[in-house]
Amino acid sequence: MNLLKTSMSDAPTSSTTQPPPGNRNRIFWITMSGFGVMYLGLIVAMIFADYQYANWQDFKDLLGDPTVRFSVWLSLFTCTISAILSMWVAIPTGYVLARVGRDAINSRFANQPLMRRCLRALRYVIDTLLDVPIVLPPLVVGISLLVLFQTSAGRWLDGMTNEVFAALGFPGIQGITYEIPAIILAQFTVSAAFAIRTMRDTFEQIDARPEQIATTLGASHYQAFSDVAMPQARFGCVAAFTLAWARSLGEFGPILIFAGTTQMKTEVLSTTVYLNFQMGNLKGAVAASLLLLTLAIFVLLLMRFVALAGDDDRGIMA
Repeated sequence: MNLLKTSMSDAPTSSTTQPPPGNRNRIFWITMSGFGVMYLGLIVAMIFADYQYANWQDFKDLLGDPTVRFSVWLSLFTCTISAILSMWVAIPTGYVLARVGRDAINSRFANQPLMRRCLRALRYVIDTLLDVPIVLPPLVVGISLLVLFQTSAGRWLDGMTNEVFAALGFPGIQGITYEIPAIILAQFTVSAAFAIRTMRDTFEQIDARPEQIATTLGASHYQAFSDVAMPQARFGCVAAFTLAWARSLGEFGPILIFAGTTQMKTEVLSTTVYLNFQMGNLKGAVAASLLLLTLAIFVLLLMRFVALAGDDDRGIMA
């Protein structure tokens, strides 16, 4: 009996074999955060290596080139136009995709199973097609645009664009292909898909009942959309615009194929990096890459401050 008591007293208790709750929580968060920290470290290491490789004199030499300054201003201009066009498409498209989802179709056509299946299949097809520019290789997007404008309809649109710009006092822009409009169209084709995804997710997180109540009180669907849904989607709009702008800034493949890399005409910052690398000027390519990176980070931070300004719960300093 004494031997049994001795063995029981020597057995480790649960309090000594298990770590305290605080330690368990700490181990959990360290483990879960480790993968993100490693990826973040990779990004910081790449940026640091670029800044170590190129010095200030390389930046001065790069910005002293008038063709590079032109590519900077052209990049800012085309990215802004592409982002605005993307938002014009993304806001209504994202709203329709969010409000005409599976549940809405099932509710509207509850007694029509065939129609319900057909509409759900149609929505899935549309949703998939809108994702095509995201999953396609960038060069394929550029080739597809180039082939599109070799068709009769594309050549007609090219000619009409030439006449429109000539009437507006821009005779130097001769159509779309291998001109500035080609840059905007190439950027828009890809960035709009990202903006649509963002706006769809934004509207799906907004409760539709206040809009339904507004329509029962006499408001039109447009009034319910503009006065009820849009104010709640303002942060999503800023996020979608920022994503579209940043994606346009980094676009390269479609621009290379569809717009070309003519200096002082269709050269943007992403193609400046490519041209410098092709000519063996690695320092110039790295300097142009850092200029591209600096512009992207500045715009992302600026838009984030604008989005969170005045919102104490979501503000950076909260």
